[in-house]
Amino acid sequence: MATAQHTDNTIGAAPDEGVRRRDFINIAAVSFAGVGSVAVLYPLINQMNPSADVLALSSIEVDLSAIEPGQAIKTIFRKQPLFVRHLTPQEIQAANTVPISELRDPQTLAERTKEGKAQWLITMGVCTHLGCVPLGAAEGENRGEYGGYFCPCHGSHYDTAARIRKGPAPTNLEVPEYAFASDTVVQIG
Repeated sequence: MATAQHTDNTIGAAPDEGVRRRDFINIAAVSFAGVGSVAVLYPLINQMNPSADVLALSSIEVDLSAIEPGQAIKTIFRKQPLFVRHLTPQEIQAANTVPISELRDPQTLAERTKEGKAQWLITMGVCTHLGCVPLGAAEGENRGEYGGYFCPCHGSHYDTAARIRKGPAPTNLEVPEYAFASDTVVQIG
């Protein structure tokens, strides 16, 4: 009988030690799963960050000194076309005489340009309908019925302030964030 009691004591001690081992195994398994989850999710989330070439183009400087009144240039900003137009006094007057109530996306020229620099209109060169590149920035291109830009894909017409006037585009050409570094240099982005 002494042997049976000894066996009971051994069996009685084993459950306490087994609970400690089980707790350790559970904690180790949860920790391993947590580290594994982080190791799997980090590359997935990290790939959503912008690439180095996009970050390098997060801001650009454009020299305005060579752009004559009535001319526009097309450059690239964040892998998309960017239009910089030097408006003539006649184009500014044409944009300012349009009643805001006639516009699909009502904005004045003053809201689309910087104070004291109304002659410089800076917009993204991407039609707001389906993302085509409108014509009108290069010499001799079709500027549409309103003298601004014309999208050849689906026929959207923009005025001299790059506001949508006719066609399927729902909104005006986007004006990016920009600031004048000097009278002849603008920093975009």
